Amino acid sequence: LLPSASVMLLDDTPLFEPSLLQQLDWASNAVPFSPPISPSQPGEGLVLRPLCTADLNRGFYKVLSQLTLAGDVTPEQFIKNFEHMKESGDYYVIVVEDTQLGQIVATATLIIEHKFIHACAKRGRVEEVVVSNTCRGKQLGKLLVSTLTLLSKKLQCYKITLECSPSNVDFYKKFGYSTSEEKYMQCRFFD
Repeated sequence: LLPSASVMLLDDTPLFEPSLLQQLDWASNAVPFSPPISPSQPGEGLVLRPLCTADLNRGFYKVLSQLTLAGDVTPEQFIKNFEHMKESGDYYVIVVEDTQLGQIVATATLIIEHKFIHACAKRGRVEEVVVSNTCRGKQLGKLLVSTLTLLSKKLQCYKITLECSPSNVDFYKKFGYSTSEEKYMQCRFFD
């Protein structure tokens, strides 16, 4: 049974251990940044960190809705999903917060899939990369993808994949991604 909304707290407890982001080998990053930025120095007034439940009130869904239909989500739904993701340990949602505005301006997700193939290896999957239209041009998309790519390597994934439109292929090639022979297919049940 889910506790009532008045008992639920939207707080700054991170989805995953923040030190994972500081432990990344940024020297092995595949793309140049000019001016230089990194997970620990994403730009003036910006912080890159794991998602927390308080981000619900910091415009997290406003940013997601610039990518796709985010839907109307109650605090109860958000917390339940967050707790599920945190408990599984296979979800790494990162956000960039503008600390002056107290608003989320970018986000991306790394999901770890556990496989029986490749000797029970792990595969990383990048999802939901989006930068607020007010912050585009600040290299935040590059920062998010670089961070999640290095994180999947640190987590010992044998590969990392993502889906993108043909117009974004050249962007992702900069990070070492290549197109595959496989074609993405879907069977959609709801819009």
